[in-house]
Parts: sequence; C-alpha cells; structure tokens
Amino acid sequence: MKRLVYLFALAALPASVHAQDSKEAEILMGIDARYDETASVARQIWEWAEVGYQEEKASGLLQQSLRAQGFQIETGVAEIPTAFVAEYGNGGPIIAILAEFDALPGINQDAVATRSLIAGKDASHACGHNLFGAGSVEAAIAVKKWLDETGNPGTIRLYGTPAEEGGSGKVYMVRAGLFDDVDFALHWHADDENSAAARTTLANRSAKFRFKGVSAHAAGAPEKARSALDGVEAFNLMINMMREHVPQDSRIHYVITEGGTAPNVVPDFAEVFYYVRHPDPDGVDAIWKRLEDAARGAALGTGTKVDWEVIHGNNPLLVNEPLAKMVDAKLRQIGGITYTPEEQKFAERIHASFDNPKLKLGSETEIQPYDVTLGYGSTDVGDVSYATPTVGLSTATWVPGTSAHSWQSSAASGMSIGFKGTQVAAKTLTLAAIELYTNPELRAEAKAEFDKARGPDYKYKSLLGDRKPPLDYRK
Repeated sequence: MKRLVYLFALAALPASVHAQDSKEAEILMGIDARYDETASVARQIWEWAEVGYQEEKASGLLQQSLRAQGFQIETGVAEIPTAFVAEYGNGGPIIAILAEFDALPGINQDAVATRSLIAGKDASHACGHNLFGAGSVEAAIAVKKWLDETGNPGTIRLYGTPAEEGGSGKVYMVRAGLFDDVDFALHWHADDENSAAARTTLANRSAKFRFKGVSAHAAGAPEKARSALDGVEAFNLMINMMREHVPQDSRIHYVITEGGTAPNVVPDFAEVFYYVRHPDPDGVDAIWKRLEDAARGAALGTGTKVDWEVIHGNNPLLVNEPLAKMVDAKLRQIGGITYTPEEQKFAERIHASFDNPKLKLGSETEIQPYDVTLGYGSTDVGDVSYATPTVGLSTATWVPGTSAHSWQSSAASGMSIGFKGTQVAAKTLTLAAIELYTNPELRAEAKAEFDKARGPDYKYKSLLGDRKPPLDYRK
C-alpha cells in the first residue's frame, strides 16, 4: 500500500520533478508534508516580531525545531545570545544554510490586504525574515534526511544569524571564524519575484552621531544655550548638499532618533542615525570621511560637541556564477507558486494599492530571467560571501510589485502567500545542497571562481572595525 501511495504522489508531481531521481522526489514530498509545521513556525515568529539581537523567542523556536530532528546546537556564538550554529553529519563537504529572524522596528501591519495596525505592536516582519528562518530550517532538515537515507558523506549546518537589519550579526560570526571550515553557503530571501540572478549588493556602514549642547529656557535665556538639535540639523544640511557631489550609485539615509522633548527647552542632547552605501567598500570609506568632517564642522559651528558610534558595516555580496547558474536551474525545476481563489483576491487588493508596480499579477508563477546585476540593498551575507563561496535566491513570498519594508510585505509575510514562497525556497535550497554534495566538478569550478574573485592577496576587512556586537542598538 505504501508503495502505491508513493507512486501516486510521484505521478502527481510537476513534470520537471520527474527528471529527478526518486530519492530527491521523496525528499521534496517530505517538505510538502511538513508545510503546516513550517508555516506555523513562520507565523509564530511573525507574531512575535522581535527586533535585532532581541530575538530570544524566535531563535529558541528554530533551535527547538532543529534539536528535535537530531541536530547538535551551539548557542550564543560570536558573543551574541541569539546566534547559534546547528550541525548534523560528518566529514565534508560542509554546507551552510543561513537563517535570519529579526523584525523591523517602526512598522506595524496585520496579515490582511488593507492598511491595518495591530494595537500595541511597534515592529513587523516587513522584510520577511520570519519566512527566511522557517524556510532555511526546513531545508536543513530535508538535507539531513537526504544524508541519512543516502549515506552520502557530508555535514549540513544551519546558521542562526540575528540582527541582519542594521546589526550585522553575520559579520561578527564571520569575524569569529565560524565560517572558516565551511565549503559553501546557501541563503535566500523573501521577495515579490522568483529569481536566482547573480545580484551583488552595496557595501554599507552606519553610525549614530550624538551631539551634546547646553540646555536653557528657549525664551527666557536663549543666549545661555547651545542646541544639540542645531548641531544635528546643521550636520544634516551639509550632508544633503553633499549628495550632489558623491558617485551616482551611492546612497545616504538618516533618521533623527532624538531631538528634544519640548520646544521651550533647548535640547542638550540630540542624535541622528546615518547609513552610507556604495558598491565598493573603499567608496564607503571615502564618503564616510566626509561625513565625519561634516559632523565636526556642524559641532564647531553650533557650539556643541559631537561623537559617534559605528553600529554596523557590511561588505558587498561577492557573486559566484557557477553556483548562481546551478541554483537558477534548481529554481526552474521547482517553479513558482499558484494562488488559490482566496489568495488571488488578497493579491488583487494588495496590487491595487501600488503606484506603478514593476511586476504584474501572475508573475508569481514565473521564474525571472537569469542575469548579473547590481542590487541597491545591503546585507551582512556579503561578509559571508568573502569567507566561503556563497549563493542565494529570492522567491515570490509577496504579491508581485511589493517593496520590502512596506506594510504590504509584512501582510503577505504573515499568511499563506508568504508560506508558499517559503516552500519554493526550501525545496530549491535542498536541491542545491544535494547538487553540491554530489557534483565534485561544480565544487571545483565554484571554488576556482571564488579564489579568482577574491584575488591572491585578499585579506578580510570588516567595515565595522573591532567593536563588539551592539546588543542594545534597538533599545
């Protein structure tokens, strides 16, 4: 009877899956069988919405799922309480799968197709890291099952990586040597499209600039005061003028995190949080020097003092085309997702909220063309990609046309559209890992590409220096 059920299920799979051997097909069906569990984990992390370095519940839940499947887990790595490494197997190749799980502060949205806040909630998974964590854990479990059932040598590791959003959790893990013996690293991300394009990212660095002045009554004794907020505003004015005179691919953003409490009290403290991005780390350094000079000038001109704390810094993503083309093929083998009638209605309402979306409804079923491009986001996966050959993909966990860091992305990340895209990612990562375990020619080609891209004299340099993890940067 079990054999008949298996054959029936195999016959029901997409035609592309029939090209695989029966063991791979069985492993993929196992991922489908665990859909409810993976969706439950993703939804629970979505509900918690813990920000960077405070993801105690999310980290614990992912560890619990892996421990139940026989993984050995080391917690609190790289001096980060919520970071962990889960391992199964022995010998090489050693393949890492990355898992993120931090939420974004300052955004709030229910899992519905209209703008709807959740009372008392000040963070949200508007970048889909709840899906990222759950899907990567599911892939690691599936690869572990494949290793068990085939007897193939190799080790699978799941890296629980906190605080991707401005905290650079992976950078501290790279700096601590946790990827030194890894042969290959796999990752994925929530998105509005299915793609395995070889897309690099911008290097970036951030800092909180803190101005200190002298308080006084703003009407009764203004001459006695030196406004820290004036320092921040003068600084921002200079940077906004500087935007005309930086390379076109640069990005500079800021938010005033503290500027005083009452108009009639001249603030003696004010803080502004800056990000600087550029395709090359040296470009970030060059702009950063000008940023620091502007801060000093603003303090001098307003009679205040200033200091700053570097919060995070990421190197750009180093693409590896042999790996990217392999993952593109695996993603095409799996295919996109199809909406139910209820999901279609949800998607139509979300899509109607967009202004000139770049993707149309229906593209969630497609795989985007392969190409090599520059992406304008940043990620601490970049530092991993300089430690070991690294490859990733994105899947349509959001309605086509959705921007990351929006209420629309948060909404889809908490419901079935997000969960379906997570399944596509888990399956693709699983097939990619199996290919790496069984294809020595691909491994050699990817390693050669990696060595060539880094160069013979490469030495790792962290863009955040030697500081310790900023465990309180979201508090």
